[in-house]
Amino acid sequence: MKIVFMGTPDYAVGALEALIRAGHEITAVVTQPDKAKGRSGNLQYPPVKECALAHGISVFQPERIKRPEAVAQLRTYEADVFVVAAFGQILSREILEMPAYGCLNIHASLLPRYRGASPIQHVIIDGEERTGITIMQMDTGIDTGDILYTKEMSIDRQDTCQTLYGKLTALGGQAIVEALELLQQGALTPEKQRDEDSCYAPIITKEMGRIDFAKDALSIERLIHGMNPWPSAYTFYQGKQLKIWDALAQEDVSDTEPGTIVSVDRQDFTVATGRGSLRALEVQLEGKKRMSAHDFLLGVRLTPGEKLG
Repeated sequence: MKIVFMGTPDYAVGALEALIRAGHEITAVVTQPDKAKGRSGNLQYPPVKECALAHGISVFQPERIKRPEAVAQLRTYEADVFVVAAFGQILSREILEMPAYGCLNIHASLLPRYRGASPIQHVIIDGEERTGITIMQMDTGIDTGDILYTKEMSIDRQDTCQTLYGKLTALGGQAIVEALELLQQGALTPEKQRDEDSCYAPIITKEMGRIDFAKDALSIERLIHGMNPWPSAYTFYQGKQLKIWDALAQEDVSDTEPGTIVSVDRQDFTVATGRGSLRALEVQLEGKKRMSAHDFLLGVRLTPGEKLG
């Protein structure tokens, strides 16, 4: 098929590479404009642009995809279908109806669950056991279009946003290739989403990473994993921010005030929570590098009874 591909981050690169390997003709890649990075202000290409250029594919980077000049440019590309993966701009009805097969979105959840910008983080934070990829026929709503194809996978307790992101990136590539093959065969049956079964995954903010030790230990463990690698889950120790990158919830019973350090050994330290306790395994004190709890304790003398938060 002839495809215009729209995407921006690493997550979209997996799908673009899979479509190229499958022999589809990518007539153009549409991505966000280059952004300045760091103190130097040098412009950095979006990952999808880097991939497209490596394959000799034409790249279009509109500031606003809905503007008349951008729409006119899209019409110059031959395409049976537009494939969208984390593009970062909302498409108008005019664009959605442009190709013969419309616009297909590669969404990183099992719709209608976790519509929105941050499904990968939220499935971990909420303790879901399964997630997956939904290939959706896009409409003018936010992730509300008909479901065309899904692929499921389990979530491991040790999964962080980073590890699950990688797994879903690969799964998204598989799903879109399989879905397009079925689409060409006329073998896909659109399924309306049940709005009553939906939930929303709002964009993640730094404030959401602050740990409330009054919550149960397992919920805090999930928050830590869901916020890894960005923006991280954090608390405070002696007035400095302390990021916790990895931790293990324990189901012990204690009446110690939440946030209190209850034990310290050579390898890690344990903090009381509202239910159970939390073993900190990997941390980062403000101004320091990310390190194991063991290395952290070589330089910081924690004592039971001290408080975090």
